[in-house]
Amino acid sequence: MDEEYDVIVLGTGLKECILSGLLSVDGLKVLHMDRNDYYGGESTSLNLLQLWKRFKGSDKPPAELGSSRDYNVDMIPKFIMANGALVRVLIHTDVTKYLYFKAVDGSFVYNKGKVHKVPATDMEALKSPLMGIFEKRRARKFFIYVQDYKESDPKTHEGMDLTKVTTRELIAKYGLDDNTVDFIGHALALHRDDRYLDEPALDTVKRMKLYAESLARFQGGSPYIYPLYGLGELPQAFARLSAVYGGTYMLNKPECKVEFDAEGKVCGVTSEGETAKCKKVVCDPSYLPSKVRKVGKVARAIAIMSHPIPNTSESHSVQIILPQKQLGRKSDMYLFCCSYTHNVAPKGKFIAFVSTEAETDNPENELKPGVSLLGPVDEIVYETYDRSEPVNECTLDNCFVSTSYDATTHFESTVDDVLNLYTKITGKVLDLNVDLSAASAAEE
Repeated sequence: MDEEYDVIVLGTGLKECILSGLLSVDGLKVLHMDRNDYYGGESTSLNLLQLWKRFKGSDKPPAELGSSRDYNVDMIPKFIMANGALVRVLIHTDVTKYLYFKAVDGSFVYNKGKVHKVPATDMEALKSPLMGIFEKRRARKFFIYVQDYKESDPKTHEGMDLTKVTTRELIAKYGLDDNTVDFIGHALALHRDDRYLDEPALDTVKRMKLYAESLARFQGGSPYIYPLYGLGELPQAFARLSAVYGGTYMLNKPECKVEFDAEGKVCGVTSEGETAKCKKVVCDPSYLPSKVRKVGKVARAIAIMSHPIPNTSESHSVQIILPQKQLGRKSDMYLFCCSYTHNVAPKGKFIAFVSTEAETDNPENELKPGVSLLGPVDEIVYETYDRSEPVNECTLDNCFVSTSYDATTHFESTVDDVLNLYTKITGKVLDLNVDLSAASAAEE
């Protein structure tokens, strides 16, 4: 271990594994260590015994839940946008050859006490029970504007500069009501709160286009895909990739103490009395607690069920977004459900997560609106975890710390963090213009 590396990565969470893969592909010499004896860190995947130990403190789950090893329960469950940045990163690094994806059945939104399919195109808008007949026409016009919009072609801009016009102003032009704005902003553009309304509209239009293009990609009922056997496959796929490019992986390394020189710059990492020298360290917040601050916490419920979520057209995998306004909250609530069709549970079993940015200290009460949509559950557990973000100046100490995973059930914010860190570490922007057909969904 007493060698010198360009970068030492601490923790095998998804963000760290993607960065380790990208940096290895760039030709940097990377050492990747984890204090745990398993991959994934916070974003690991548990079987039923591990799940029971962690949440119930016992190793005897009820027999009727089925075989423990048939469960792959992701601790940070997030669906992947079919044409989104994560898929582009996977293709860029050629990691797709280690993974099989399957389309996700449904994408829904909670509105006025009911669950509705999210309309993503002008045709779907006309059919959606979310809107009355006149609102449908207005929404259809807006959807057509978004579908036809090309940043490089001013003829499609209808005289508006979307880098200056706010989302609120753009929506006002089409006369859309608050109810419609709510599902467009939160379920299509995937904004987490309402700040976007007073920001330039270009970002929202791009997000809507990404959703519609991703939806068209696999002809499924949603724009999302998910790996067979769950996300636990991703960190391991990146570990393989890193090894192919000469990266070194070490699990079960206690302590992992980051060492600094007299100027406060990182100079190495010590574990079990040996020090590996390095120029830069990349890690999750748990490895450098002195360089992060707590910024919030996530409340969530994990349920095991024997049926799909009601009112989702029998979807075996589904996301439901509950916009903050519908619940009188400051932040959205997310519902994620996956099942045996993605090989994450035994036949006939479904795993559902309800998550949100915690606004109280009572997760059970706070998550009720989401949990009440699940129908009868076989088992349910609740927990909260802290969310941290870095406060250090990475140009001074060469420590690149990722932010904790948020409550969202899709990957867009996670990948933004990875790409920002990549740019800080390397000084360059990752080119994500790739041939998207290189990632195909698993055959049925």
